[in-house]
Amino acid sequence: MSVKLESHFAEQLKQKLEEALVRLGRVNIVVVGKTGVGKSTLVNAVFHGNLAETGDGRPVTRTTREIHKEGIPLSVFDTRGLEIGEYKQTVQELEKFIQERRRSADPNQHIHIAWICVMEESRRVEDAEIQLAEMLDRYVPVVAVVTKSIADNGFRQKVQELLPQTRNAVRVLAKEMVLDSGHAIPASGLENLVELTMTLVPEAQRDALAAAQRISVNHKLQRAHAIVASMALTAGGVGATPIPFSDAIAIVPIQLTMLASISAVWGLPTSTAYLGTLVSGAITGTGGTLIGRAVAAELLKLIPGVGSVVGGVINAGVASTLTSAFGEAYIAALYMLTKDDPAHIPGAEEVGEEFMRQLQATKIKSPGGLLERIKRLFRRPSALPLHP
Repeated sequence: MSVKLESHFAEQLKQKLEEALVRLGRVNIVVVGKTGVGKSTLVNAVFHGNLAETGDGRPVTRTTREIHKEGIPLSVFDTRGLEIGEYKQTVQELEKFIQERRRSADPNQHIHIAWICVMEESRRVEDAEIQLAEMLDRYVPVVAVVTKSIADNGFRQKVQELLPQTRNAVRVLAKEMVLDSGHAIPASGLENLVELTMTLVPEAQRDALAAAQRISVNHKLQRAHAIVASMALTAGGVGATPIPFSDAIAIVPIQLTMLASISAVWGLPTSTAYLGTLVSGAITGTGGTLIGRAVAAELLKLIPGVGSVVGGVINAGVASTLTSAFGEAYIAALYMLTKDDPAHIPGAEEVGEEFMRQLQATKIKSPGGLLERIKRLFRRPSALPLHP
């Protein structure tokens, strides 16, 4: 890659990454519950980065702290002071804080959902939890989280009856529990909690939640597929006026946006160094498109006469198909590397190598795949027959 092109690429990558982070947004969750209920364990189990232990915490009221960590599009507001005699002031301070946040013109500053944590072994729902649920329900969706759950005995139903404002009560064991007998009870309920939370937060915050959580790879997949579909449509618009393969640089910004957006929603490190490393093997020297000059050359071989008749062009369908194939190969790579452990953050080189494997598989090993679709897109009544 020439120095000029490399510099141009680095600038575009930085710009598109910044734009992707803006689009990703931020999700803000209030987590309330008495001391010892297991809030920190729950937060660390659901979200990347051992947030409750290593995040940056700062007070926002006398009884509430905001916890966040660089690179994770999430703030957790941990409310304390629910013990007898203190909870009324806690409720008042929290309500005032939520109202202030709601007045912001930036939806990323709003509180989007609240989790009320009640410990199963306590078998009690206190007045503090009841008043909190009543207050929070006026502003945000509320979920009851029954923590340290190993023996229900009807307690979940009791929680729902006493906290009717909550959208549901989810039983959760955030961390494996080993009994004195040596029997291990595995963690449970976390996927249900993430699933419910995903349906209740605003649509604009769902990418951020998908990125921040480390429980379900399926939510990352869903959001990533939507990004690819959108970017493929945009690339098709660029290709509506056919462009030569030699000028394929026109669709690079779209593919960079797509790559940065998928990376962000997957919860990968949001740095240009990370992204630059993982795509370095997929960048061409002069061909422009991130998929590479090799793909363009292969396409031209499969389309007799195109090089001399029309100069080897990318039309709307080809631009869309190339971009879609590129995005889906990237998603496939991330899925392969994280499907067994959604909490795993693969290194840039690891992602880059798997990405290229998936791209090659898409190009070569699938007879009815990318190249066959593109050959069909190039068919013209006057064109010479295509090679099989």
